[in-house]
Amino acid sequence: MTEDVRAAAQRMYEAFNARDYGAVAEIFTADFYSHPLETTGPESVAQAWRRFHEAVPDVRVVVEDMVVEEGKAAVRTRVHGIPGQPPPTMLEMFRVRDGRIAELWGLSALRRGFQGAASVGTGR
Repeated sequence: MTEDVRAAAQRMYEAFNARDYGAVAEIFTADFYSHPLETTGPESVAQAWRRFHEAVPDVRVVVEDMVVEEGKAAVRTRVHGIPGQPPPTMLEMFRVRDGRIAELWGLSALRRGFQGAASVGTGR
């Protein structure tokens, strides 16, 4: 189970960096829920990713640390490519079910102008 959780998180960041919006249906459960944005479903993720990529075309997320335990992953990342600031940190926590991300909590150190699309998994 631990490797399924790690793989789901890694797939999400890879798809975000590749701008692979179609992959969200394979990465997130149909009933995926983002606590920070109070949105449901994979399409809400694809929409958030598109907004973020439009606002910050050169954005790229690099995983710094990942802790996996009992169906959950806690991930610390750096967000590169944001003009006018050093790479901010994001902290996201996922619950994985059947190899897909089912639920997300997130915090970000991004400046206010990017808060609407601040997190890869649609956290803030």
